[in-house]
Amino acid sequence: MVLVLVRGLPGSGKSTYAASLAGYRHFETDMFFQKKDGYKFDPTQLAQAHAWCQKIVKHELQMGANVVVSNTFTQRWEMQPYLDMAKEFNVPVDVVVMRGNYKSIHNVPDHAIERMRARWED
Repeated sequence: MVLVLVRGLPGSGKSTYAASLAGYRHFETDMFFQKKDGYKFDPTQLAQAHAWCQKIVKHELQMGANVVVSNTFTQRWEMQPYLDMAKEFNVPVDVVVMRGNYKSIHNVPDHAIERMRARWED
């Protein structure tokens, strides 16, 4: 059992990379906003979306699954809930940083990406 955290700015290739990992259950906060009629981001529900992602990842780790989480994780503290889960279940963690420069599949505005870039922590 392994937990992989994939971090990077919007459009860096996180989702594509995470989805390509065979044998892993893939989750990301953006999945919360995926509705039957398409992606509907609502910033007022962001805390709820993160809680949903953390809850489902914890469940999958409890079940013994390999899990990959792809979120921006621009600051190190944002990974902490997942690192705590890994410690709780004695699961090794790999952190992968994506640095590609593709078009954001969620149409994140350039000014928002620049704000994320400014607060990025290695």
